[in-house]
Amino acid sequence: MNASHTMNASRTMNAPRAVNAPRAVNARRAVSGRRAVSGRRAVDGRRAVDGRRAVNVRRAAVAVAAAAVFASCATDTRAGTHSGTQSGAQSGARSGVRAEASAGAAPSESPSPSPSPSPSSSSSSSSSPSRSPSPATPHGTLLVTDFGSDTVTFVDPDPERRRHTLASVRVGTVPYGLVVGDDGLAWVATAEGVAVVDTANRTRLARIPYRTRTGPVTTGEYRGGGMGIALAPDGRRVYVGVNVPGGDGVLEVVDTARREVVAAVRVGRRPFDVDVSPDGGEVYATGHDSFDVTAVDTRTLGTRRYEVAPYGTEGGLGSWLKPHYAVVRPADGRLLLPFEGERLVVLDPRSGRSTIEPMTADTHQHGATITPDGTLLVVGTGPVAAGDRGPSLTVRAPDGSERVVPLDGPHEDVAVSADGRTAYVTKGFTRDGYGNGLTVVDLTGKRPPAEVDAGSRPLGVAVLRAGDGPSLR
Repeated sequence: MNASHTMNASRTMNAPRAVNAPRAVNARRAVSGRRAVSGRRAVDGRRAVDGRRAVNVRRAAVAVAAAAVFASCATDTRAGTHSGTQSGAQSGARSGVRAEASAGAAPSESPSPSPSPSPSSSSSSSSSPSRSPSPATPHGTLLVTDFGSDTVTFVDPDPERRRHTLASVRVGTVPYGLVVGDDGLAWVATAEGVAVVDTANRTRLARIPYRTRTGPVTTGEYRGGGMGIALAPDGRRVYVGVNVPGGDGVLEVVDTARREVVAAVRVGRRPFDVDVSPDGGEVYATGHDSFDVTAVDTRTLGTRRYEVAPYGTEGGLGSWLKPHYAVVRPADGRLLLPFEGERLVVLDPRSGRSTIEPMTADTHQHGATITPDGTLLVVGTGPVAAGDRGPSLTVRAPDGSERVVPLDGPHEDVAVSADGRTAYVTKGFTRDGYGNGLTVVDLTGKRPPAEVDAGSRPLGVAVLRAGDGPSLR
């Protein structure tokens, strides 16, 4: 958390870093006012578009707060728990999920193995799923990855229905991103490998082990294994960003016909998101912890890395001001990377040059997707410093005008309906404060946002559009 979306069937994704100039990030920013800081960032709430912000002060203040949170998250992860502070109910999700995954709908196959597979293990014969008959999955159904479980869940997003969870399928430990092809097969990044799910029959067909060793299988935000994932336009390759705790990430290339990893390329640290160029010639992996995007030539596997750090890199791993998700703009193939609801980095992956455009949400941002007409949607997770605004969904038109829709509680990723009229925003969130549902946002503005139940801490989301099933509407 874009037909290849790191977490969305319509998204294409990211890149790594070639250090030609710590990005000419000419810090233009829609800021009406300047921030004065005492200890942590204090904001007077006014921003001037041409005004210069006390960026150094902001960096320092945010870095201090973030470092404390990072240390807490890292400690939780080493202990094998979910990242962030959890209530008793949340911390019990891991132990209770096998019996209750997705609101009472029994998963369609046996639990996935816990040990990490060796790089030479076969893709699926040892974990073939049970195939109990199920009705065809209707068009318009959502598929979400359950970060609080080992499953993906099929969701009917109509707020007026009483039951939203249709079924769940076990895929592997702590699934993160997913992408769905025109053939109805979903490819899901888990801690152990890439799971292949038949969305029409709601069964897991395979789980393809990674070539890269990522250490013991754990849970939480900093676990090793797959994160961002994308599908080539011709459907022949899947690209998954593999997190290697303590080191650089790896982009693994999966042959979709053979269902095996055929290549691996080093990219930035913690590849949150992966995108593909419109012509399929390049893949972009966003390195969250290395402040960069790696561009990978899909023919030669040559790489270029570009720094993406509009606030600088102070604070390192403890900084909040790092890239998370990216999208590829259909009109020109440039990458759009939102930061803090304040700055939108526009990166030309061919030259490495970037510019900055102002944003208005003023909130920490994660998931993003873009529609065919160039409308950008960005998920705001909520404040990380004093003066920031709450969770929101930014709807940004191609001309740069924005509408900010407030949301209730932290959210993570977003997908858009086939007709472009509805957005689905997951409430999983990679840190504390998450929920077990999603918010349905009417992009026409005729109805207020509505919440529906959806799996266990859902992160990635895709709208199912292919297959022979009936329509939900």
